[in-house]
Amino acid sequence: MSEPLPLVDAHHHVWDLDRRPQPWLDEPGHEPIRRSHGIEDLRRAADRPLAGRRLTSTVVVQCVTSVAETAELLDLAAQDPLVGAVVGWADLASPAVGDVLDELRSKPGGGYLRALRHLVQGESDPEWLQQPSVERGLRAVQHRGLGYDVLIRSHQFDQATRLAQRFPDLPLVLDHAGKPPIGQPAFSDWVRKVRVLAGHPQVRCKVSGLITEADHRTWTTDDIRPVWDVLLTAFGPERLMFGSDWPVCVLAGGWSRWAATVEHLLDDCSPHERDAVLCETATAFYRLSDHQNQK
Repeated sequence: MSEPLPLVDAHHHVWDLDRRPQPWLDEPGHEPIRRSHGIEDLRRAADRPLAGRRLTSTVVVQCVTSVAETAELLDLAAQDPLVGAVVGWADLASPAVGDVLDELRSKPGGGYLRALRHLVQGESDPEWLQQPSVERGLRAVQHRGLGYDVLIRSHQFDQATRLAQRFPDLPLVLDHAGKPPIGQPAFSDWVRKVRVLAGHPQVRCKVSGLITEADHRTWTTDDIRPVWDVLLTAFGPERLMFGSDWPVCVLAGGWSRWAATVEHLLDDCSPHERDAVLCETATAFYRLSDHQNQK
């Protein structure tokens, strides 16, 4: 019998509210996920095969601006075989960011740190990513062979594009496709800007977080398909990666419903293209194969 094909979830979160508060969960509408979520909860949630594949590796992503949280995620990666990489946080604007990154990478599990992320979506400065102190921090990230997860809202594409222009050798991945305004008049502006960003070859894109940008209760695959069609044309399957955004996706249907939707979106893709979206793009970007034989 042949080995089952691998499935990588390139974007999920865990948190323990007894250990670390998550203030963003206090916002209205987050009641269904306002509890602790661990890696075993993800295993139970990811019970539906996607295109015949079952979950084999994940990328866990920071939630709060905390170096301590990142250290905890690295420890989780060292202990749990499902976690293949960590997207952490460090203060990019700090002159000491390089030292912080070196300390994180020296900890148990430090080798699983593969990228950094900042909650740019919450920054009011339209040129936050171009601040000299931030660019200095991004050079420290690049110098250490790490990537950068770009978390923006649809109105912030201009600074993401300038980032790609100014750092052509920094691997970038656009989280949640830049949070497209699904079903809104501004969607056409998102289409134009995501195509411009996709013109930079070092940029990848996560097919994740889309159902929470649609109506949480009434969305259908038809609502998501226009976003998918644009991403597939702009990036090509070799630069797209599946992500669940679990447990946030629970707000709009959960892991299994999102997986079923992605399976439908992939119907017209070749086996090679499905493999790229569901495994190979994330494996290459986050270097998941570096540790697959060490656990």
